[in-house]
Amino acid sequence: MSDATDPPTVERLDEETVDRIAAGEVITRPARVVGELLDNALDAGADSIRIEIDGDGTERIRVSDDGHGMARADAARAVERHATSKLRDAAELPATTSLGFRGEALPSIADAGRLELVTSDGSEPGTRLVVGDEGDIRITDAGRARGTTVIVRDLFGDRPARRESLGGEGAEFARISELVARYALTRPDVSFSLSHDGREVFETPGSGAYEDALAAVYDRHVAARSTTFAHETTLSDGEQLHVEGVLAYPSTTRADRSHLRTAVNDRPVVDGGLRRAVERGYGTLLPDGRHPIAVVSVSLPPETVDANVHPAKAEVALSARDAVEAAVETGVNDALTTADLRRSGEVAMGLEESLAPRENDSALADAKVLGQFRETYLLCAEGDDLLVIDQHAAHERVNFERLRAAVSGASIERAEFSPPETLSLSPAEAAVVEERADDLAALGFDAEPFGGTTVKLSTVPAPLGRPADAGAFRETLAALASGDDPEDAREDALAELACHPSLKAGDALDTEDAQALVDRLGQCEQPFACPHGRPTVLSVNEETLAAGFERQ
Repeated sequence: MSDATDPPTVERLDEETVDRIAAGEVITRPARVVGELLDNALDAGADSIRIEIDGDGTERIRVSDDGHGMARADAARAVERHATSKLRDAAELPATTSLGFRGEALPSIADAGRLELVTSDGSEPGTRLVVGDEGDIRITDAGRARGTTVIVRDLFGDRPARRESLGGEGAEFARISELVARYALTRPDVSFSLSHDGREVFETPGSGAYEDALAAVYDRHVAARSTTFAHETTLSDGEQLHVEGVLAYPSTTRADRSHLRTAVNDRPVVDGGLRRAVERGYGTLLPDGRHPIAVVSVSLPPETVDANVHPAKAEVALSARDAVEAAVETGVNDALTTADLRRSGEVAMGLEESLAPRENDSALADAKVLGQFRETYLLCAEGDDLLVIDQHAAHERVNFERLRAAVSGASIERAEFSPPETLSLSPAEAAVVEERADDLAALGFDAEPFGGTTVKLSTVPAPLGRPADAGAFRETLAALASGDDPEDAREDALAELACHPSLKAGDALDTEDAQALVDRLGQCEQPFACPHGRPTVLSVNEETLAAGFERQ
């Protein structure tokens, strides 16, 4: 009889259970292989996991852990279809807390590439298992400390259509690095190390502290401007619900939600409802159009969670979703109550009904600047109309079209950093720097890798003589990473880039500079909207003013 602490043995599943979990078998890209292997390592109780990637991941993936490993008989059975150590029949599925099923993942991976497994449960000798091209299995002795190493080579080597459907090396590695970062941030108790082509990308210490994981994946600057939190409540059935994590202050945000990581029962998930709950917790602390850097982990009874609603187990169904989202929102809000000042509300304009966006194609040639209102709006006279021009939106449109013209033709104006500015990026951002180096250079950024995920930024674009900053560089990386179509991504990047060096509310302008801005706006191809679609010019005609003053 085995000891209660012994790892469970690998057994074949019955057909009913196979049908319930078969959705997890599809291997679609390298990141999916990494995810399956990480699940297995965590389920094996690993305290340390090392991930090595060559190229885009189709060349080689190596995942090594210090978990409990497998005996030889279990290792041989683990590469057979529908064999697992993690449950015995379908009745156990609702209460299982395992992240994946090794007997499902390994045969699927072996079908898609060349698989080698080296494992030891601490007994001598260890086991090396190699699956041949024809599915034949060779087993030999191997020296290894307790744990498991899986090496996958030539992924999709016999499936050219699948390989051709993948993105470039940078895009595929960005998916892998984002995935590993998600695991590393939601499991700070485990040390994760990621390397690409022999170069270390990041390593977390496994200290159990969320802020330590945040510092490793991002940098100390982000970690220093964050707060950890924990919140507990009771569900209607009396079960406990626990929420914890780390929240970057609203002064440190990003342009998309990919930096908001959530987990349920230690499983990293991309859950729209939980993400929205986190952002509701931030409330008005978040600037418009910005999203937080946050890690939120939810722990609740396993029978209230169904992890088999998505083929990659990236989404879950929650039977108590409303209560879970409410708890997340409350926990985040409570933690941030004194973390930062809330933004002041928008000032009402008053003449809302009489002000309307201009829709004609006037080049603004006859618009004469009368003055500046609240150092935000330019008041202009044009014939019988009073024009109100948003100086930021107007300058943004001018910068956008200048940038677009420069990218497609002449060299863009640049400003040089001396000495170069050193930036710590996320793994996904660093991958974009390598993958889209030509696009970044065309946009005016000169960035070079400087070890790990650090880059040296030596030049930035300076449209109209106003240099961009490091924040604009990060936004440009996010925009380039977001679009599947390179041209769409470039347009998004140009729009974000145009925003940063543009005039802001509160920037004083003399009449000469204000007139120059209006003249430049009138020369734009689309002068009446900023790159993000907001109006640049509002018009009040003389009749509206006369009616307001009850003049005939």
